[in-house]
Amino acid sequence: MIKNCWFYLSFLFCLVSLQAQDTIPSSVSKVMKVSRTLTLDKELTLQKDTVQVIDTTKVISTIGELKTTTFTKTSVKDSVLYAAKDHPKMAQLDSIWKQELYNSSLFDTIYKSVTELEYEPVEYVDLPTDTLKARLAELNARTPFNVEYNPSLESVIKNYLKNRHEHLERLMALSEFYFPLFEQELDNQNIPLEIKYLAIVESALKPRAKSRVGATGLWQFMFGTGKMFGLEVSSYVDERMDPIMATQAACKYLASLYRVFGDWDLALASYNSGPGNVTKAIRRSGGYKNYWNIRHNLPRETAGYLPAFLATMYIFEYAEEHGFKPRKPEFAYFETDTIKVKQMISLDQVSEVMDINMEELQFLNPSYKLDIIPYIKDENYVLRLPLDQVGKFVTNENQLYALAQEEFNKREKPLPKFIEANDRVRYRVRSGDFLGKIARRYGVRVSQIKRWNGLRSNNLRIGQRLTIYPRRPVVERQKKKTSAKKVVASANPGSSEVYTVKSGDTLWSISQKFKGVSIENLRSWNNISGTGIKPGMKLKLSKS
Repeated sequence: MIKNCWFYLSFLFCLVSLQAQDTIPSSVSKVMKVSRTLTLDKELTLQKDTVQVIDTTKVISTIGELKTTTFTKTSVKDSVLYAAKDHPKMAQLDSIWKQELYNSSLFDTIYKSVTELEYEPVEYVDLPTDTLKARLAELNARTPFNVEYNPSLESVIKNYLKNRHEHLERLMALSEFYFPLFEQELDNQNIPLEIKYLAIVESALKPRAKSRVGATGLWQFMFGTGKMFGLEVSSYVDERMDPIMATQAACKYLASLYRVFGDWDLALASYNSGPGNVTKAIRRSGGYKNYWNIRHNLPRETAGYLPAFLATMYIFEYAEEHGFKPRKPEFAYFETDTIKVKQMISLDQVSEVMDINMEELQFLNPSYKLDIIPYIKDENYVLRLPLDQVGKFVTNENQLYALAQEEFNKREKPLPKFIEANDRVRYRVRSGDFLGKIARRYGVRVSQIKRWNGLRSNNLRIGQRLTIYPRRPVVERQKKKTSAKKVVASANPGSSEVYTVKSGDTLWSISQKFKGVSIENLRSWNNISGTGIKPGMKLKLSKS
């Protein structure tokens, strides 16, 4: 009997052991499996906060010559504030993408890489030369560009793949937003779609990019060239920064250059350095019209321009083969829409009332230099918003415009008048002027001023009028009336001035009260994220 019991117990033990062996691996696999689902808080609600605002009024009345009476009246009011909260984990993911949209470091990186290209052999085992030759031959067959293998191009491609992988992946993410817009305009004007890669070399897809010589926008137009193709610059608007208008102008310019040279490689080179430099390089090369044969006679920056373009095109076309995995954009360009403004309004006002991130509005509306959208009769100035915000704006636009006007009326310094920057200036010579000084002021050469005005010598006389076509935009200043001097509050950068927030104040309205103080200054100096300020808060008006 004991033997039977012992046998039965042994059987049960073995059975339990076998079951344990079956269940342990599955539980372990569950532990080791990485979850792909974010757990979100389902009970998020509007955060309500009540702030007490204390108003103190002191009245001093004088009776006779010596006796005074003081009355002090204090009232306490409750101010209710609401704040909508986002899921923290999702907000963190959004911030990563927005950082790519609003970050300007890529432009500096791209500019440096083009101007300082080296053509030394680069060791990159993941791309054998034979594989590269085969892929370049495929590109050459399906594009109108001369994409033939040569050691210099191989060096640039491998250098980019080896040293700029992260930057290129970020640019690929940005391209998801801009390329559909580019391709539409390029197709409309019958221009090769591969030209879209030119905007990466020019500006790293930054609509507010500005080079050291003043070229501006996604397509880096100089002031004069922009004017030639209909891009206006005023005190409020720089159309070179408008993605659609600048792309249309770039297409027209490139089409005209192709008509001159009949070759897209040379059209790109002349887009960068000007047609004159390309024709001079052709002459100095003995009449060759192949880019690689005239490259040594082009300016250094242009010599690296086409290799950078072709290397970028290759890497984007074969991104998957090289393991690039760019993040997708938060929204695409076709998921936004425009609203023609009926009255002057600032992006900051829209941001506060509509609860849209200010950087997002600046990204969608880059051509407004002061972040203010002017209202000018017969001009189509528009506000671009994500599609899901358009309906809310239109529904509440009357109240929005009323609030905007109320804030503008409270300003302690007037808004700048809408003035178009001139493409020609009539300059009156003053005491102490000389041609070199005037040339530096307008970014032109002395020889140009002499040619424009028929001058045979460098001599000038006081009161003489000179015609100048400035290299950089010049805005005429309005004549100041000397009858009355306006006193404007200013914040001395070296002082520790403090402002107490009042009921109804916003960061934008406070920045308008103090000369030289911007919204970003206020945020930075006071560690403020977003636009949330409360009555009674003390804000520093300087860095110290």
